[in-house]
Amino acid sequence: MFFHASEYFDPAKIIDGGKVRLRLPAMDDFAQWAAVRGASREFLSPWEPTWPPDDLTRGAFRYRVKRYHRDMRADASYAFFIFTGSEARLAGGLTLSNVRRGVAQAASLGYWIGAEFARQRLMTAAVAAIVPFAFATLKLYRIEAACLPSNAASLALLRRAGFSKEGYARNYLKINGRWQDHVLFAIIADDLRG
Repeated sequence: MFFHASEYFDPAKIIDGGKVRLRLPAMDDFAQWAAVRGASREFLSPWEPTWPPDDLTRGAFRYRVKRYHRDMRADASYAFFIFTGSEARLAGGLTLSNVRRGVAQAASLGYWIGAEFARQRLMTAAVAAIVPFAFATLKLYRIEAACLPSNAASLALLRRAGFSKEGYARNYLKINGRWQDHVLFAIIADDLRG
């Protein structure tokens, strides 16, 4: 069965997470996004894939936004920017990617936060908002996440959000230019019901 994103989600919807608001990225976000990402490059580099040389250009951002919207319409991925609740400043982003339907009903969670906004529990609020959205609105059953064993902040975030450690994957993703091991986590819809 083919699923359409419109069966689940109105793209104009803003997800209210208390301290944060989540919404789909738009071209109007370019200036804030480029500023936050540019100022956070050193902070983010150890935890992300190597940035392409043109990553912070308007053209690359336009392509990124088009891909986000195309992937959402195809029910393949759902990307959100995270805005602070009070000032409506762009603080980071998170994505439910690799959506698998059929017998799996699962997706993978990825996220980033700007250096200026780190350690303020904004990502905790964003993940706390996206998990029930994924289960209730997108009708997923399982959300998976992976992080580097050395990323203490991400390990703590996933535990606070109710994710359970499920394993360890050798050379799982190419991060900062090299293949690196990851700790695997997941949360299922039954965890929230319990």
